[in-house]
Formats: sequence, C-alpha cells, structure tokens
Amino acid sequence: MKFKNKGRKIYKTKEKNYYGKSPVGKAFSVGLTVLLIGGIVFIGYSVAEPLINYTKKKGDSTAESEMIASDTTPTDENGEPVTEEGAAPQVPVSAEVYRAYALDPLDIADAQSIKAALKRVPSEEKIEYIEVPLKVSGGNIYYATNNYYATSSGVIQSYTKLSEIVSAISSEGYKPVALISTFNDNIIPNYFRDMSYLTVDDGSQWIDNDINAGGKPWMTPFSESAVEYNTDIAEEVAQAGFERVVCYDFVFPDFRPSDVEFLGEKVVSPDRYMALTSAANMMYDKIMTEGSKMMLEVNASDLLKGKNDVLQPMLLKVNTIILNIDLDLMSYGVYTGDTVYEFTGTPAENVRKMLDLVSEDVSDFNVAVRVSGTTLSTQEMLEAKEEIVGYGFDSYVLG
Repeated sequence: MKFKNKGRKIYKTKEKNYYGKSPVGKAFSVGLTVLLIGGIVFIGYSVAEPLINYTKKKGDSTAESEMIASDTTPTDENGEPVTEEGAAPQVPVSAEVYRAYALDPLDIADAQSIKAALKRVPSEEKIEYIEVPLKVSGGNIYYATNNYYATSSGVIQSYTKLSEIVSAISSEGYKPVALISTFNDNIIPNYFRDMSYLTVDDGSQWIDNDINAGGKPWMTPFSESAVEYNTDIAEEVAQAGFERVVCYDFVFPDFRPSDVEFLGEKVVSPDRYMALTSAANMMYDKIMTEGSKMMLEVNASDLLKGKNDVLQPMLLKVNTIILNIDLDLMSYGVYTGDTVYEFTGTPAENVRKMLDLVSEDVSDFNVAVRVSGTTLSTQEMLEAKEEIVGYGFDSYVLG
C-alpha cells in the first residue's frame, strides 16, 4: 500500500504586539509564564511516564536502553564479561558438525558386504555417519525399490532391502545416510519420454550428442512426472529409517546454441533455476515429513563451470550443502569456456586449490566438504582432509 506524500504543512500566525505594557505588568507576565511552564512540565512528566510504561510491550527496547545495558555489563579485572553464578557464557551458535564416510555401490550388495566395507572407515577420524549410494548419477538404483518407474525400466542393480542396509550400519554404531541422484538420469527417460527434454516443434526426444557418439537423453526438472519420481524415491528412503538423505545432481545438461533452437529459450532462461529449487523443496518437505533431514550436494567442478543454478539461499529450504571435490573428475582439468583449470598437484594440494576457487559460491550455507575419487589411497584422503580442516571446515565426508 502506498502513502501519498502531501508535503509539510506550514502554518502562519499573526505576530502579537505587546508594546505598551508597564514594567510591573511585564514582570507579572514573566512570572506567570514561568509558573505556567513549570506546571506543564510537572504534569506532563507525571502523566507521560505511567503511560509509556503502560503501553510498552514486554521485550521492547530502545537504542538508548541497549546502550545503557551494554555499558553497565559487569566485567572482571581482565575486562571479560562476568555471568551469574552457574550460568554458562553466551557463545555464537555454530552449525552441527557432520563427519561421514561414503560407501561404493558394490559395498551394499548385502549385509555382509556392508559390514566388511565399514572396516575401511578410519577409526581415528570420529566418523559418525555412513553415506550409502542408493540412486547414482546415470539413473541406476542399488536397493530393492517397489517404485513403478524403476521396476519398469530395469534400473535396479541390487535387491538389498533398505531395512537391511539401515540395520547393518546401525549395528556397527554408525548413523545411515542415503545418497540420491536426481536429474542426471539417462535411463528412465528412455522408457518414459514425458520425463525427458522434448523439442518444441514436433515433440521428439532430445539427446545430448549424436547417437553414434553416445548421445543420451536427460531427465528434466520441467517435467512434473520426473519431479514426482525423484520425490517418491526420497520419501521411500526416508521412511526406511535413514537419519539423513543427501540429494545431488540438481543440474541441467550443457546446451549448445543449436540445442536451444530445438528446445526453446526456457532451457537457458535466467529464471530456469526455479525448476530446480522447486523440486529440491518438494523433496525436502517429503523427507522432513518422514522424520529425516535433507542435505544437498553440489559438485565443485560444476560450480567452477558456473553451473550453480540450484544455489538460491533465499528460495531453498535446505540450509546445508555438501561440496563434493571429485579428484577423478578434476584430473584432466576443468574447462570453463575460454579457461582451463589444471589440477596437477597432490590430492591435498588440489583440494586446497579448488576450495580457493569455489568456496565463496557456498558461503551462504552451512557447508561440509567431501573429498572423493576412486584412485585415492587412505593416506591421500586423510591428507586432503587435513587441508579441509585447515581451511576452516569442521564437517567433511571421506570417500
């Protein structure tokens, strides 16, 4: 609602002429004026203070009172604030520490495989959570799901029950965490075309390259069916008792100018991020409803390429981001238009370099840093972890 500015009103009065009074009269007038002003001040103070105290709401404060309170805070001989006896000093609230170890898909073939894999967890690192890849990039699923789309398209690679996975991890003293890929899915769209990118002219399916060069379709966040599919997977996992659900691959494929001609400007428009944030928030609501917590993982190489659409702190309900530094993906360099970033140092050095490049992109969130890569030795992983901690991050994921 707008208020019309009428400007300042100027009131003019006629100047009164007091000339012609006698000295006695003048003195009498001055005395009367002083008494009148004093009376008004007394009455005003007596009435105003109770009114102010009456109308002031509990918890209201003014800048003046806050300044007085801060000036009168008791301090010790060193100038440090003194709290009441038995009261703990106030400290800034920090984000919850998250330290996890990530398993491979082959580690969850059965309960025995899981327990064997848990022996690799470095005992001195105080790992509390175990991340389990249930739906991976590309679209394959590694647990016994009843989801219609999954069972109809042949994406199920392992039939271990979710309850068995949760039980195997919990029995070893860890908290189970599910890993779910979302829109980097090239299998489901082959069977359900409405979940894929379709051309605007004739509705044919778009693929990311020539078919002879391995071109493949992609799942699109603009499809209600695709969003529903990922949300159903997240809900199914959360119901099974996983402490947390880490969702990742909220990304768009790389579109060439020729692709935009076929697909329309929507796929490269400035507000396309809304499709990703909306999908993430739907998954968040489902996961929270089932008593679990959602975290969102982003790939550091993607951020370096400028693919940060989903990171909208004012829109996302998720407040914790896992920054995945995939050393395998970085090993051949990261190409960003006219720039090539090379990572030719040790794993620890490469982690430090990547943090220098992209940590600002996630500065609006609580952050855990993940160091991953199939060729990493345990020693290299721990050295990389030291760089993460030295950089100022208390939360990390190994593997």
